[in-house]
Amino acid sequence: KGPGVCRNGRKHMGLRCAALLAAGRQPRCPRVPRPVREGTVRWGSAAKASAVKINEKASRVLTLESMNPQVKALEYAVRGPIVLKAGEIEKELRKGIKKPFTEVIKANIGDAHAMGQRPITFLRQVVALCTYPNLLDSPSLPEDAKKRARRILQGCGGNSLGSYTSSQGINCIREDVASYITRRDGGVPADPDNIYLTTGASDGIVSILKILVSGGGKSRTGVMIPIPQYPLYSAVISDLNAIQVNYYLDEENCWGLNVNELHRSLNEARSYCNPKVLCVINPGNPTGQVQNRKCIEDVIHFAWEEKLFLLADEVYQDNVYSEGCQFHSFKKILYEMGPEYYNNVELASFHSTSKGYMGECGYRGGYMEVINLHPEIKGQLVKLLSVRLCPPVSGQAALDVVVNPPVPGEESYSQFIKEKESVLNNLAEKAKLTEDMLNKVPGMHCNPLQGAMYAFPRIFIPSKAIEEAKAHKMVPDMFYCMKLLEETGICVVPGSGFGQREGSYHFRLTILPPVEKLKMVVEKVKDFHIKFLEKYA
Repeated sequence: KGPGVCRNGRKHMGLRCAALLAAGRQPRCPRVPRPVREGTVRWGSAAKASAVKINEKASRVLTLESMNPQVKALEYAVRGPIVLKAGEIEKELRKGIKKPFTEVIKANIGDAHAMGQRPITFLRQVVALCTYPNLLDSPSLPEDAKKRARRILQGCGGNSLGSYTSSQGINCIREDVASYITRRDGGVPADPDNIYLTTGASDGIVSILKILVSGGGKSRTGVMIPIPQYPLYSAVISDLNAIQVNYYLDEENCWGLNVNELHRSLNEARSYCNPKVLCVINPGNPTGQVQNRKCIEDVIHFAWEEKLFLLADEVYQDNVYSEGCQFHSFKKILYEMGPEYYNNVELASFHSTSKGYMGECGYRGGYMEVINLHPEIKGQLVKLLSVRLCPPVSGQAALDVVVNPPVPGEESYSQFIKEKESVLNNLAEKAKLTEDMLNKVPGMHCNPLQGAMYAFPRIFIPSKAIEEAKAHKMVPDMFYCMKLLEETGICVVPGSGFGQREGSYHFRLTILPPVEKLKMVVEKVKDFHIKFLEKYA
């Protein structure tokens, strides 16, 4: 007759519950529904979940169906599916999941410092001084570094690296870039007003392509790019809904650029688009070739004759290793070909802090020099660049050291030149080592690594492996590279991500790891390749 507590946790006055309690047993009562207001509907849990899903879908503005189709279509192989898979494997290793290897080696990207390359001391000193000006009073830092830092800070609002700069970049740094170009090109004049500081070279390339692309249908802008190419180009062309026009480098002739191939590509493209832009990467990425002077002259003449805007991607200009090879800037050759060319060919050239001997990828410093731009278009370009306000100011400071390094007689010169030559000599050694080792692998051929930071060997893939790749809905070299990653932990980029002739297969491997580690990587690639051929023979 008194209140009890059942197993549902409710207080009870019922006779049956009271009797069960008196007998020493715990009663369970049915849940009593709360009173329902007239006109309301009660929802079960399944119905609630279904309603939430319906409402979520109905309320989403952005879906795969509604998103920008150009963004959906673009691909960037250097950080594509195989790199995502490498990240998953790294997580598994950290969790203690056993693999046939103990680490993932990311040989897919030219990230020098991540691979163990040491920063250039002088560059870091100048950037540190700019970042924390109190260090200008420190006796432990050299005066030539302080001198450069003071000059850079004087060009910044409030003498602070934390202020915005002009959209074109700090004026004194653009002056230093122009002086650097003049020294590099043996006295060819450069105007600071034609220099635009950028967020790495990529930002400049994207900006120039944005301003070039126009039209619709058969009048849509076509952009001629080398195949193999750096995937930035195909990605940006896709994003801008422009037309990609491929011209093929000659693998049988050390990835040479043949002007007859340019004519073939251009003539075919004119039936479906309006080709306006010709892109050249020199030294080549991923192919590592260094174009000779005659080749550059032919390309410039072709661009002049066909009225094409020329883009020269020269970010690897310091990375030339093979004897007999020399970097020639397009700007220099254009000038030396005479006023008919120099005063008419529109040329944008690009450079960066990310490559060379610096390897300062994270600072995102770079520049482009644009010549023969129509004055009104120049204003439009500055307007476009102003949308992103300004390039990273620390990157601008880092770039200034690249174009205004210590000179003989300054206290930091000896250490600077020693560090610079050490990096470049080490890269030259690794380029030759990688080429020689890969060419000893059965079913693999690697052209000479004349420059840049990569090997791009051609690999033989048996027909059985090609069939299995199709069954997995993969292109053959992606299948090959995925197997290489899963069995060795080595992450490389399949050649299909850069473009290649139909029926040929490649992968790109960076030469940046330390010598002993690079030897180990190539040995593992060799062992894997031999087993792969045996398995699918």
